[in-house]
Amino acid sequence: MIVAISGASGFIGQALKKQIRTRGWDIRVIDRDSFALPDKKFGERFIEGTDVIINLAGVPISKKWTGSYKEEIRESRISTTRKIAGNIIAVDKKPDLFISQSAIGIYDSTHIHNESSTFLADGFLATLCKDWEDAASGAQHATRLVIFRTGLVFGEGGGFLEKLYFPFSIGLGGKVGDGDQTISFIHLDDLVNAYLFAIEHPSVSGIVNAVSPFPTTNAEFTDKFGKVLNQPAWLTIPKFILKMKLGEGASMLLEGQHVLPEKLEQAGFRFTYPTVQNALVKIYK
Repeated sequence: MIVAISGASGFIGQALKKQIRTRGWDIRVIDRDSFALPDKKFGERFIEGTDVIINLAGVPISKKWTGSYKEEIRESRISTTRKIAGNIIAVDKKPDLFISQSAIGIYDSTHIHNESSTFLADGFLATLCKDWEDAASGAQHATRLVIFRTGLVFGEGGGFLEKLYFPFSIGLGGKVGDGDQTISFIHLDDLVNAYLFAIEHPSVSGIVNAVSPFPTTNAEFTDKFGKVLNQPAWLTIPKFILKMKLGEGASMLLEGQHVLPEKLEQAGFRFTYPTVQNALVKIYK
């Protein structure tokens, strides 16, 4: 099997490549420069004859969202996704599967969401996700399409926890605001396994929530993280501090989404680290 991956050098991409190689599959890496190729050459090199395309391209969203950086966030996701989808349509020998990323930030912070939810948010992140998914959906009549709406990814050496580890490790961790915000998360190993599950199970298609079946709250996460690190986590971080540091991007921590992985569970997927306690102990113990 031949698998092409964009964003292969990122936090998720590196873990995914490692597992794909253990299966003996071939990998075609679509790096940033590759997207500058003319469509015909891009399609011949990365799409034609490839069995699976996995699209993880995009600059990190954990930096401050200035006006210029918001444009970079959009450009790095939507234009790349559009190029892949357009070339899937154009080539003669099409891939069997196109997996593209999205995020649970598309959902509002009021309701409980499965994949059928129509309660979507407004704002930059939600609009980004909608446009990102629309770009991928251009290929849905040409191949099987899976769009993973991914929660906060817990793993060693990157992602959400990397930003929080240092203050928590020296006893300066704390909840954000009142701590009632829902955190819908997924351990990196479970996310990688969900990608592989989608590849190996043709019944999986469309929107798929890539989150643990047991969301937590900011307050519970703070308590568990402190205990796993054997450090107090009694502080409260004022909301205005996050807004000063992250700008509009603070909404990711201030407005949680309660999201459930209904499609994955119905298809028979089993999570190795379903609770926040499981996930944190795996990483830090």
